Amino acid sequence: MPKQVFTVTPPGKLTRARRAELRRQVDQLRRTTDDTGASGADARFPAAAAGPLGPGVSTGEYWNWLQVAQPPHQATSHNLAGIYPFVADDGLGHEGPLLGVDLNADVLWHFSPWDLYMNTTAKAALSTNILVIGAYRSGKSGTIKQLCTRSLAFGHQVVVPSDSKGEWVVVAEAVGGQVIAIGGENTTARLNPLDRGPRLTGVSDDVDEIMVRDRRRATLTSVIEATIQGQAKLSPMEHTAINWALEHAIRVTDDRPTITHVWQALVSPDPAAPGYKPEMESNGERARHVLERFVAGDLQGLFEGESTVAFDPDAPMVVVDTSALFDRSELAAQLTQICTSAWIQAVISDRSAKRTRYLVREEGWRDMATEQALRTYQQWLKLSRHYGVSNIVILHKMSDFDAVGEEGSKERTLAYSIAGDMENKFIFRQNTQEESNLVSRLKLTPGHARLALTLQTGVFLAYVGRFSYIVDAFATSTPWERGLFKTDDAVEAGSADDHRFPQFVPEEEPVFDESMLDRLWPASPPTPFADQTGPTE
Repeated sequence: MPKQVFTVTPPGKLTRARRAELRRQVDQLRRTTDDTGASGADARFPAAAAGPLGPGVSTGEYWNWLQVAQPPHQATSHNLAGIYPFVADDGLGHEGPLLGVDLNADVLWHFSPWDLYMNTTAKAALSTNILVIGAYRSGKSGTIKQLCTRSLAFGHQVVVPSDSKGEWVVVAEAVGGQVIAIGGENTTARLNPLDRGPRLTGVSDDVDEIMVRDRRRATLTSVIEATIQGQAKLSPMEHTAINWALEHAIRVTDDRPTITHVWQALVSPDPAAPGYKPEMESNGERARHVLERFVAGDLQGLFEGESTVAFDPDAPMVVVDTSALFDRSELAAQLTQICTSAWIQAVISDRSAKRTRYLVREEGWRDMATEQALRTYQQWLKLSRHYGVSNIVILHKMSDFDAVGEEGSKERTLAYSIAGDMENKFIFRQNTQEESNLVSRLKLTPGHARLALTLQTGVFLAYVGRFSYIVDAFATSTPWERGLFKTDDAVEAGSADDHRFPQFVPEEEPVFDESMLDRLWPASPPTPFADQTGPTE
């Protein structure tokens, strides 16, 4: 092959004839190289790109007859993030209240279950319910209080059916909400779990009657089954006796039944009443003993009569304070939570109110103590979107459900299934022994399960639909919020474990007014906290 010499000339100075001559020389060189049979010819002489000046002429300032073949760069996702630091997820958008900072993308993280459910993009949530799990002092309560309090400005109402520790009382009082305290020394408030509730709109009278009847039966059955745990389940004959007593109480009270009326029907059945059978007295014996606790036992004066308080639909937050009852026994705590939840559900199950509500269920596993309660709970979760409700179920750990039923029982399996089916999950720090439960019960990846063991206070792993985020909620807290939402009064300010949640004592009693919104969401960014280790607002 004769030696050929090429002179590199800027493309702007090439004549048309010269460009045609160069193309012919390149084609001749390729044909000659291929005829030699040299191996790897295609690798050494890649096909010329067709640029503005034709094949072999690049789009740069100078012409080159050989095209550079740059191999692709390979790297792990961790190293690749350093090469391209500005490639990050765009989050969930800016609809709804600000909850924290997305630590992966270093952007503000907004959350609204209703907006996400109505979202038509790939990041839509499949339900409005939220499962929250976290160990003690992981920041779960403070984060949920932040979410609920900030949501008030968006028109959402917050309802806490059973505040077993009295943590939400101070929050409700600060925002001008309603507090219903039961069981205390200075209160005579009474709730009737068999209240009919408001008339449902958009349904026929027959459908409304069926829904009210089923709710009342489910409440009575749940109370009785929770009390006789460890004994034989209710037999069909016992169910018949309970239902008959309820129907009789409805008739004699003009549709205003109470637990006392049901108990009286079981104690002294009326032979002349419709549907009466002689065996009603013996079949209702266990139910009669259970309901006697409400009428003349340790739960007297709470749930056996007509309600003495009314639910305020216009209050920004409604809290039922049951902290005075939870020191009695675990069974009393379960019965209390069943009754208060039934009363709340009766008064908010009205779609015509056109009100979106957070229903915060502290110690959520207590609502699932029996199979009947589980079925009712599952049905309520399914209807939450219909009523504009977002159920927030708060647990310490997944193994809390081990208190529901026996190992391998239908009750426990159903409880774990309900928790696993909740699409939105906020997972705070977990103890080491919970790692396997996170993988097997919640279907977390092993990497995320290990991450949950090392999360700092106020940082949580958020699962929203098919996407996940790591969010620092305390990074956007104001001093007013930190002092209001702090629940661990036993920890002194400045301790090593509590440096992210410092003590704050307000100068005066907080009162909810227009100026409070400025304190929650100041117009200008606040000065970062001196002890804040994460990103600030």
